[in-house]
Amino acid sequence: MTQDVTTAAELAASATASTATTRCFGDGDPLYEQYHDTEWGVPVHGEAELLERIALEGFQSGLSWLTVLRKRPAFREVFCGFEPERVAAFTPDDVEQLLGDARIIRNRAKIEATISNARAVVGLYESGRTLDELFWSFAPEPRAERLASGADVPAWTPESKALAKALKAEGFRFFGPTTAYAAMQACGLVDDHLATCLAVASR
Repeated sequence: MTQDVTTAAELAASATASTATTRCFGDGDPLYEQYHDTEWGVPVHGEAELLERIALEGFQSGLSWLTVLRKRPAFREVFCGFEPERVAAFTPDDVEQLLGDARIIRNRAKIEATISNARAVVGLYESGRTLDELFWSFAPEPRAERLASGADVPAWTPESKALAKALKAEGFRFFGPTTAYAAMQACGLVDDHLATCLAVASR
């Protein structure tokens, strides 16, 4: 007969789950809640998937993330699902067409940066590398404990600074250390759900 043993870690997880009563963010809007519960902090792999997150984090700069989420279906449509080779082939005429599309965020610098970043991804392919490999090479070791409050969440880290520098060296634009850290959070390189977050109970 095998005796059940409850470890200290399991007890701590149980206690956390029992006190998890709110979200880190997103309460009150179904779209935002769904993003928080099912996407944020979940590992993302794939060239188009990562290019999308990088692009959207850039478009979000100076705006609310909810604004970007509401426009994401249109972004995916006009940027061809963020398939790097297709976006890399965009022309100045395509840029002008995008600037006239009210469904997306019409910022020339951000639109041109997205196209430039797609070309940088294609450049990685030409040197035998992938965006997935490069991006995930900057994933830090998981934290020993979850953060207690939003005030404890950093705006950037040494890893995000290094990631931004590496991507800039490959030709990426509109992607500094703060944007890089937001992308790392969104793509699951770090899991910044707080100790009292509802999402913790399901992870």
